[in-house]
Amino acid sequence: MSKNLKYYYDLLSQPSRALFIFLEKTKIPYEKCPVSLGKGQHLTDDFKAINRFQKVPCIVDNQINLAESVAIMRYLCREYNVADHWYPHDSRVRARVDEYLEWQHHNTRAVCATYFQYTWLRPRMFGSKVDPKRADQYRAQMETCLDFIENEFLGGGAPFIVGKEISVADLLAVCEIEQPRMAGYDPYAGRPNLTKWMERVREATNPYYDEAHKFLNKLAQDTVAKNKL
Repeated sequence: MSKNLKYYYDLLSQPSRALFIFLEKTKIPYEKCPVSLGKGQHLTDDFKAINRFQKVPCIVDNQINLAESVAIMRYLCREYNVADHWYPHDSRVRARVDEYLEWQHHNTRAVCATYFQYTWLRPRMFGSKVDPKRADQYRAQMETCLDFIENEFLGGGAPFIVGKEISVADLLAVCEIEQPRMAGYDPYAGRPNLTKWMERVREATNPYYDEAHKFLNKLAQDTVAKNKL
């Protein structure tokens, strides 16, 4: 099968990692098109012709240019032969996956990204100073969300966010939760359900999970070492 699908991504982007893991795990043929956010490659006119939002991830597949990770996940599950558990055909099970996908925009994604950007990314990119009180506020919002996932999504004994099998909801969730580790935050601490779930997702998707998080893990280790000085 020819690689008609082109995937534009940067593995420092949370949804980029989720889609990378998904494409590798499902064996959908695709062409890797890395985009360096740090170098501003997403802001060029050439990239704007590919994605009008000038963000990653995005795909070009035959006659469609598509952005937004959730939309891409749903499209790939419809158009390609992937295992049903990723985005189940059963209406009630799919509704639960969709429930998380819609909820996460203003919860997991928003709060983890805000904390990471304020405490780690912006100081490095723009030299901005971190206000400890504001950082504590963002951290508290993030922890409220993570505790909700620990107790509500994972507290009933189910191994994954929706039932007994991994879905796209797990991929998007886990990649968001990994992000603040670069800022020195440990999402595992005090959350046994979340800890076991993250390990199950990793085991179910390796070696691609570790490949996607290789650079993130290095940056997280550097941050921890720096904080110990």
